[in-house]
Amino acid sequence: MSKEQEELVDEVYNKYTTKYMGYEDIPSKDLFIFEIKTNPEFSEKWGITIEERELSLEERMGLCKEKWDYSWNRTINLEDIEWRMNNEWNIPSKLITIIYNDTKIESYE
Repeated sequence: MSKEQEELVDEVYNKYTTKYMGYEDIPSKDLFIFEIKTNPEFSEKWGITIEERELSLEERMGLCKEKWDYSWNRTINLEDIEWRMNNEWNIPSKLITIIYNDTKIESYE
């Protein structure tokens, strides 16, 4: 997650933990995030959604094209391009979207 996304999740998690004040066993932030991702009712209750999805090869190639002035006019060996995206160019493979109070923040990982 980006720093901005982390701050947003922290804000909601802090609101969530206030209901556990005075108890010793406060659910962890990791458990809170897991529930947000996997439990639609829990997510709706706290007004936040976290969606993660794998980027397609085409989406990754689009990001690659934006970052590097790579000549795409020649014959492309997709296996070579994919290897370079993973091992040389550090092209993200995942999109993370967080929505809270009509604020949508996307980041790549």
